[in-house]
Amino acid sequence: MSDALRLRAKKAFGQNFLVNEGAIGTIVDAALAAPAGRLLEIGPGPGVLTARLLVDGRPLWAVELDPEACDLLRQRFAPHTHFQLLQGDAVGVPLPAGEPWSVVGNLPYNAATPILTRLLVEDIPWERLVLMFQLEVAQKLMGESGTKAYGPLSVLAQLCARLTRLAKLGPGSFRPAPKVESAVLQFDPRPDAPSLAERRALLAVLHRAFAHRRKTLANNWQGLLSAEALSEAGLAPALRADVIPPSAWLSATRALLRHHPEVFPS
Repeated sequence: MSDALRLRAKKAFGQNFLVNEGAIGTIVDAALAAPAGRLLEIGPGPGVLTARLLVDGRPLWAVELDPEACDLLRQRFAPHTHFQLLQGDAVGVPLPAGEPWSVVGNLPYNAATPILTRLLVEDIPWERLVLMFQLEVAQKLMGESGTKAYGPLSVLAQLCARLTRLAKLGPGSFRPAPKVESAVLQFDPRPDAPSLAERRALLAVLHRAFAHRRKTLANNWQGLLSAEALSEAGLAPALRADVIPPSAWLSATRALLRHHPEVFPS
């Protein structure tokens, strides 16, 4: 019996194990093409991707929450001295310091957004992310201003990285089959990406501005910033958040940090 079949998928962990050989190859090839000195796998489950990644020889750290999966991974990869397992939640588990990572993962749908947000706003060095998302989430990440898909995570991701969709997968690519389609995205860091402090401030601005999508910026910021203050930051008060491109959001956040630091949580 294959390792993917030996491990029982658990709904509580949002597990859907990838069994599509073509997709497995695409993900592994993209992750290994990055020059990073270390590999980080999030949510390895039965280790389908892990086995292919270990062939490369670079140190591989895997983060897994499911105790049963951890037992299987320890047994299966015990002979590999360059394999390290971290049992815990990828949203908050401490990661070892060191050189940059190439990060790969078939992310659990119920935790994909907070895991990606952590990778984008915390001091975690990476040279590439190759991650599986529910198709709807992937579409939001790549959403363009003026579209329904566009939102805070679109802005943050696109300012931090160049995004490429590597594959779109149907339910049959997984065991058990989910009720939704999925997509694999590759993130390559932008040399002009905002600083970590700016990214955290940017998220605070975006969550406020997008709080009620159909309302204007003036209405969403009522009680915190005047229409004049918004204009001074380069944001037209009568506009809605979803028509403003990422570059304008970054400029506005930098202006607000300089002139209105009181609007940011301490």
